[in-house]
Amino acid sequence: MQIYLNHIFLNTRGNTDILDITQKVSECIQSSNIMNGQVTLFCPSSTSGVTTIEYEPGVLQDLKTIFEEIVPEEYDYQHEKAWHDGNGHSHVRAALLKASITIPIVDGHMTLGTWQQIVYIDFDNLPRKREIIVQLIGE
Repeated sequence: MQIYLNHIFLNTRGNTDILDITQKVSECIQSSNIMNGQVTLFCPSSTSGVTTIEYEPGVLQDLKTIFEEIVPEEYDYQHEKAWHDGNGHSHVRAALLKASITIPIVDGHMTLGTWQQIVYIDFDNLPRKREIIVQLIGE
């Protein structure tokens, strides 16, 4: 059993910026030489998260619209009262999405569905320099 650690660095625009990171994760897997196991992605951030979707314009817009409907930017967040940084909604959205995802690796490839891509979503209200920790475990 091997454990391999890598990082993906991103520059985001904030405001529910959705980035397809599938290729970057594939490159981490290829450089690890792990053929069978799993890859875990983790965002060390309280205002962003990772998930899988079909990365196409309609789904991207739908996802942004739904996040605005269920966690509107303009709401009376307690976080905003304490910190006055305008990103109370960002923390709540990230908590709903979650900070990590694990994907099985079989024969050197992620077991994603045909229309499934890995996306990083930055909910913060400002552009950010972000890091994703990529940990692979397997043989």
